[in-house]
Amino acid sequence: MKVIDIINSSQRPFASFELVPPLKGSDVSRLYDSIDPLMQFQPPFINVTCHRDEVEYVPNTDGTYKKMTLAKRPSTIAIVAAIMRCYPNLEIVPHVICGGASQSRVESELLDLHFLGIQNVVALRGDAIPGQRFFIPEPDGFSHSAELVAMIHRLNHGQYLDPTVKQGLSTDFCVGVAAYPEKHFEAANLDVDIQHLKEKVQAGADYIVTQMFFDNQQFFRFVDRLRQAGITVPVIPGLKPISSQRQVNLLPRSFHIDIPQELVSELNKAKTADAAYQVGIEWAIQQSRDLLAHGVPAIHYYTMAKTDNVCQIVREAF
Repeated sequence: MKVIDIINSSQRPFASFELVPPLKGSDVSRLYDSIDPLMQFQPPFINVTCHRDEVEYVPNTDGTYKKMTLAKRPSTIAIVAAIMRCYPNLEIVPHVICGGASQSRVESELLDLHFLGIQNVVALRGDAIPGQRFFIPEPDGFSHSAELVAMIHRLNHGQYLDPTVKQGLSTDFCVGVAAYPEKHFEAANLDVDIQHLKEKVQAGADYIVTQMFFDNQQFFRFVDRLRQAGITVPVIPGLKPISSQRQVNLLPRSFHIDIPQELVSELNKAKTADAAYQVGIEWAIQQSRDLLAHGVPAIHYYTMAKTDNVCQIVREAF
């Protein structure tokens, strides 16, 4: 079932989840161990992140360095197939990214997903590789996620990159895209960022999932701005429970988000790691309850392969 149909037909708000695939070399049971605790909530879908290949420079014996491109995690197709084998009734929403891939490679991945019976994807540009200050597309790749959304839209109408393919099989993807209530760090301002988001919706995006945030007022103001800009598709808030005092410094640097002073103060009071962990849980419970009271259609939880705190939050909030 398509995510947009799940949203539109749901009689009550629901929780969805996002998983980070295990590192290459891990047993597939690590993946299932992340999913199993979440199934008690009967999630209508689970997102699976995608990570581009990484570049490392390995020293040679003569003192020079050799550039190596390494895949740190199993492929999206492998992860999706493994989940489908164990959870045949669960809707899987893989992330498809522009970074590190040509248009042809992205199209092939989408067609592979279609052959597996996948109906939902999240279209993302992806991050720059470590060492690059800004995102650099491949020579024959996409520069922006709106271009990826447009490709998926064309595939849904049987239009392929190869002009010799006539009357090609039409895919049937529902497309989600990302949004940033506190703006993407590369955007000049929030108005510019909202215009980019509008371009993704005009290209064919069906719904929006936000980056994590810790102040609900940021989300409410953001949604108001989207509606004023003419963006009418559903917006699902994304939450990640803070889990340690270290994240007070790490999350703003990594994700370019603010952490409210009230939350910082509560974390500073925590005397143990367990106490800080519980502060993050309680904050996310209150966020979730407030979002639900304001009528959000769903809440999307970023588990980062850790589910015990998310499970506690969902039990208390829903």
